[in-house]
Amino acid sequence: QVQLVESGGGWVQPGGSLRLSCAASGSIFNINNMGWYRQAPGKQRELVAVIIRGGTTNYADSVKGRFTISGDNAKNTVYLQMNSLKPDDTAVYYCYKRSLGSNYWGQGTQVTVSS
Repeated sequence: QVQLVESGGGWVQPGGSLRLSCAASGSIFNINNMGWYRQAPGKQRELVAVIIRGGTTNYADSVKGRFTISGDNAKNTVYLQMNSLKPDDTAVYYCYKRSLGSNYWGQGTQVTVSS
């Protein structure tokens, strides 16, 4: 089993920044295949950013150049630095980890971008 605890969501004005954190515990050996999805009201959950393996990352086109995913293997934690936020970034952000063939999700943290 893997437990994921997110933090760092909140409200921010357009153009602002937020940093999300996700700490993993349990049967986890590294932060490969760990990242963030989001779900806006009435929309499907979508990939935002993920650390695939060995530092290789993947981003949704909509966040490239604005969001940066990083991780700390010693702390089993990944971060999502979100800059130049737009109202379209408003969503519940979920931490994700794939481990030993199973998918795990955090409880979600709300990010609201509005003036």
